[in-house]
Amino acid sequence: MKIVFKDAAMYQNGRITSGDLFLSDGMISDPFLRPDFVVDAKKYFIFPGFADVHVHLREPGFSCKETIAAGTAAAARGGYTRVCAMPNLNPVPDSPEHLEAELSIIRRDAKIRVYPYGAITVGEKGETLAPIGEMTEAIAFSDDGKGVQSDEKMEAAMIRAAALGKIIAAHCEDESLLHGGYIHDGAYAAAHGHKGICSQSEWGPIQRDLALAKKTGCAYHVCHISCAESVELIRQAKADGVNVTCETAPHYLALCDEDLQEDGRFKMNPPLRSRGDRDALIRGVLDGTIDMIATDHAPHTAEEKSKGLAGSLMGVVGLETAFPVLYTHLVRPGIVPLERILQMLCDNPCSRFGLGISGILPGTPADFTVFNLEQSYTVDPASFLTMGRATPFAGTKVFGQCLLTVCDGRIVWRDKSVLTMPEEL
Repeated sequence: MKIVFKDAAMYQNGRITSGDLFLSDGMISDPFLRPDFVVDAKKYFIFPGFADVHVHLREPGFSCKETIAAGTAAAARGGYTRVCAMPNLNPVPDSPEHLEAELSIIRRDAKIRVYPYGAITVGEKGETLAPIGEMTEAIAFSDDGKGVQSDEKMEAAMIRAAALGKIIAAHCEDESLLHGGYIHDGAYAAAHGHKGICSQSEWGPIQRDLALAKKTGCAYHVCHISCAESVELIRQAKADGVNVTCETAPHYLALCDEDLQEDGRFKMNPPLRSRGDRDALIRGVLDGTIDMIATDHAPHTAEEKSKGLAGSLMGVVGLETAFPVLYTHLVRPGIVPLERILQMLCDNPCSRFGLGISGILPGTPADFTVFNLEQSYTVDPASFLTMGRATPFAGTKVFGQCLLTVCDGRIVWRDKSVLTMPEEL
């Protein structure tokens, strides 16, 4: 099958250009004559498939919250063709055998590419270092959901990871500073009688880990940063030559604790912080301190998210709303250029984590997503493909509708009500 997307805007080599995209039997092709099918793409933008280095697909162990089939279908609908799955599962992927339990489901059910993390410590308990060197199919190592509390254990993990050329991706949280908190320790918590989480519980472990990364030479990645101090510490560390990257999430860039409501869909870890923290994150996006945007897609059951801010479990979903939220809140108002957002969703995660080529290049399998950026809609969790429904953006108007996602030359999502084209490439 030979297909042409005619007169599209495309992101290539860091720039938005206009032209035609040629596909031949699922491969990006050089220009040809006599296509079998032409897509009028004048209103569309074509981007490389997005990559998310921080998602929770909940299998094995917690399929009442999410499955790999549902989570990857949601990712495809959001424009993603690559995701990295966190290890807080049952069994925890802390050995080759436990990792294989997850890989077998990925091979069977995943709609897109899924790269699993291995755990840093056995059972993510922070006590015994997992056999990192034996888990060769792990994309990186993390105890996400828990911070490694021991300096000695983190240093040992970094030494081992550095020897193997692997990344340590850290959920940075000092449990001794939590004091039962569950939202940001700011004005909203004080006004509504909630227990707060101080910012130092995040930036303190980052400060420790940056010193250890410098000492060991480990490739270090900081998960879901949320506060101004974290941005500045990472900015300084990069200037000092530390091998560090970091991510933040769409909700930290679009919202702050002033937007909180008494609803579990606003509860995540780390929490939404102050307006000043959000502004510092945006500055970090603009100056390159923050390398990538990850969703921390974390589905829970409706019951688990129905107990308000105090009683609900931490975590919100985000794969189906990430790009529209970023485009609506940051790009359309002129705060962040579209090219910068795409660099953080495509180029940087693929480069840092070794997820393959991010680009629309002749001779490579088709791997891209198509959006209508002028199409607006209201976020309706009832329409999600993920099993999770908790999002702080429910009921909000966003711009940017995903029409098509192609992964490895296969159509993995198509909005059939809008885009007319063959079922297969």
